[in-house]
Amino acid sequence: MGRPMEAEAIERLKGIRLLILDVDGVMTDGRIIVDDNGCESKHFNVRDGHGLKVLMRYDIDVVLLTGRTSSVVVHRADDLGIKEVHQGIWNKVEAFEGIIARRGLRPEQAAYVGDDIVDIPLLKRVGFAASVADGCEEARRSVHYVAEKGGGRGAVREICELILKAQGKWPDVAARYEFA
Repeated sequence: MGRPMEAEAIERLKGIRLLILDVDGVMTDGRIIVDDNGCESKHFNVRDGHGLKVLMRYDIDVVLLTGRTSSVVVHRADDLGIKEVHQGIWNKVEAFEGIIARRGLRPEQAAYVGDDIVDIPLLKRVGFAASVADGCEEARRSVHYVAEKGGGRGAVREICELILKAQGKWPDVAARYEFA
């Protein structure tokens, strides 16, 4: 994580209580594999998953919000302990409004990671907006932070760490894994 962040972006991270993620192109590299039987598979990054689990341990909730519908996404969410998954969503801002209302949160308490033009309206609405390194140019121009890593290649982990570091929780996370 060598890219410098502006002080304003770091301040925005301090108030984040909810991380919302697009799936295809963010949690995955965007590829969808369909076999001869029509079974779909996707590639997820284990480090991204660990970052999400750590984030949730520190009381930052995670929600998946995607335009596609896939049972693979449900399986991955279950594996990670993510309780709220919204699929087949074309109006992400409308879904976002419902998500934060149910939690009693303000838009500035939510972060969103997207990678494509369909994500831009929500990227402009949240308190902290991020894109993956290989997101489309328009999405990358619409965010507070562009990850060094690509979708499905560690970008989600990078953003989880940014949140935890900005909130001063990272030393406790690291201490859990350091052995003297």
